[in-house]
Amino acid sequence: MKNRPLIVAGIISAFIYLLSSCGDADSGDRVSLDAAAGQDTSAKRGGYLVTIMGCDDCHSPRIMGANGPQLDPDRLLSGYDSTVKVVVPDMKGLPPGSIVATGGGFTGPWGTSFAANLTSDGTGIGNWSLEQFKKALTHGKFKGIDEERMLFPPMPWENYQHIEEADLKAIFAYLKSTKPVKNVVPAYMPPVKTK
Repeated sequence: MKNRPLIVAGIISAFIYLLSSCGDADSGDRVSLDAAAGQDTSAKRGGYLVTIMGCDDCHSPRIMGANGPQLDPDRLLSGYDSTVKVVVPDMKGLPPGSIVATGGGFTGPWGTSFAANLTSDGTGIGNWSLEQFKKALTHGKFKGIDEERMLFPPMPWENYQHIEEADLKAIFAYLKSTKPVKNVVPAYMPPVKTK
């Protein structure tokens, strides 16, 4: 009976030690998993990032499916469908600053811009270098070339100015691994002058 308090204290101490060491192992594993994800430049991670960043929302044509419009699996990330006639919507009567989206084409105060082909085809980013991709995504330069114009809305390049280098490389690796889709996207159209 005299040793009972010592035994109980020993059991409690051992239990606390086990709990604290489990917590350290868990948080250590979490840190190493986070660090590993931050260094992952694989195409698989790039595909995940492209998905959660919503790139398909603008850059992938849609077809009608059983449940309504769905991504066209044969033309993923191929940009505005060049076989579709460009019709610039009439902006008269809309509030200033309005934007009208029509299947990968976007009309607003800047004119009409079109979602780019991001596939590995030469009409997409197939011939681009990593540096061009980085300049386009983080500096908003058309085709990643200094002398070119800026990217127009709705491309949110400003959101990607501080993207981690590993994430940028992973996205590029994924896009370079995509099925090449030949699709020459229409050129930017300046705003229509109204009387």
